[in-house]
Amino acid sequence: MEKMERRYGLPTAIAACVGVVIGSGIFFKTEAVLKVTQGNVVMGITSLAIMGVMLFFCSYAFSLLAQKYEKVNGLVDYAEMTVGPRYAYYVGCFLTFIYTPAITGCLAWVTSMYLCELLGFENPAAGPECLAIAGLIIAVEAYVNAIAPKLSGKLQVSGTVIKLIPISLMAVVGIIAGLGNGQLAANLSRPAATGASAMGDLMAATVSIAFVYEGWILSTSINSELRDAKKNMPKALIVSAVFIVAIYIAYFLGICGSISVDDLMASSSTAAFIRTFGSFFGRILNVFIFISCLCTTHGLMIANARNIYSIAVRGQGPHQKVFAHVDPATKMPINSTLFATMISMVWLVYFFGANILGNWFGVFAFDSSELPIVNLYAFYIPIFIKMYKDKSLSTFNRVIAPTMSLLSCVFLIACAIYTHGIVKYRQAAASGSFSCPVLFYLIVFAAVMIYCSFFYRKEK
Repeated sequence: MEKMERRYGLPTAIAACVGVVIGSGIFFKTEAVLKVTQGNVVMGITSLAIMGVMLFFCSYAFSLLAQKYEKVNGLVDYAEMTVGPRYAYYVGCFLTFIYTPAITGCLAWVTSMYLCELLGFENPAAGPECLAIAGLIIAVEAYVNAIAPKLSGKLQVSGTVIKLIPISLMAVVGIIAGLGNGQLAANLSRPAATGASAMGDLMAATVSIAFVYEGWILSTSINSELRDAKKNMPKALIVSAVFIVAIYIAYFLGICGSISVDDLMASSSTAAFIRTFGSFFGRILNVFIFISCLCTTHGLMIANARNIYSIAVRGQGPHQKVFAHVDPATKMPINSTLFATMISMVWLVYFFGANILGNWFGVFAFDSSELPIVNLYAFYIPIFIKMYKDKSLSTFNRVIAPTMSLLSCVFLIACAIYTHGIVKYRQAAASGSFSCPVLFYLIVFAAVMIYCSFFYRKEK
């Protein structure tokens, strides 16, 4: 088997964990969460805290596995060693064909949208130039990752620092300004829904917030390229989880201290930055937001490029010899990178047509930025269950940690079924039509898994 070079240290691992999460979703999901919670800031912060706790426990559980196993791709390795090779194969297929390319496509659109906004296009979110630029972003990110992997790692570290600039400034300046002019107190005192409506709003907000926190598990894809991975990967997962939760809550408070909730829901984070820092500096910070989104997309492509490689080196999947090939010059799986680029383009077009324009796929439309994330948490469940049998772990690590992680996964799945299934069905039924996005997503998921089943080979 052709092996990849161990070229990264702990700083790159932490940068990968933080960088692939922070700096994209929080910018465009803040107003979306407030719309779902009917403008209630406290409920928005609560949803951030809930997902933050879930992130911490899941990260902690996987950090325990990272101390024991390292091979090619962290999550696939953990699935293989705890549940078995067949299960690991399907996890790898899900990451390869659905999860990572779907999230990459979505983030490429986000990045393109901010660039189009900076360039002054008439319709920055839904114009044809937005789709074209998003496709170009995916291609360029893949090229940099494939041709210059060491430069790619350095860009991830520096990009993480850059993307923290607008978030940190808004967190500090927004909170101080909001406390001084009373805007933060006014937004925090906004009344919330009560009873079943409040619970429904909180569940919908939690699913939306899941996108903001997602991506951390993909940092384990560089497991085989990390020096002293059994020590450095657990440290990176825990440190990054605590940091991400803290900075997100601070940013949310900051942006709610800089502008009224009604104005924020009617516009975007751009309006909040301009109002807080003025037109010139506000737009300068928007450039940093664009760079932040670009770096996040880059972090996803780092993982994306290695997905089908992690399947092929196990002798599984289609065309194993082709996708297991590592280029002698760059020590990178070039064929795997090309495949990841193409399938990310497909998911980009689907996201744009189904979620931005909303009329390309009719009833067969679902949110490809949220449902694959929830699906991934469902894949975690058997892994956490198997941790109960590991007698080498302490009682806390063997019982409490996986139990809390399991409860987190089940809660998020319930939220998704309610938000993307029950609510959508009721809304459509009230108007005499039919809609159940979670059902159509599961049809796509099942089709992909059935296709992949034809390429699984039993180990002799």
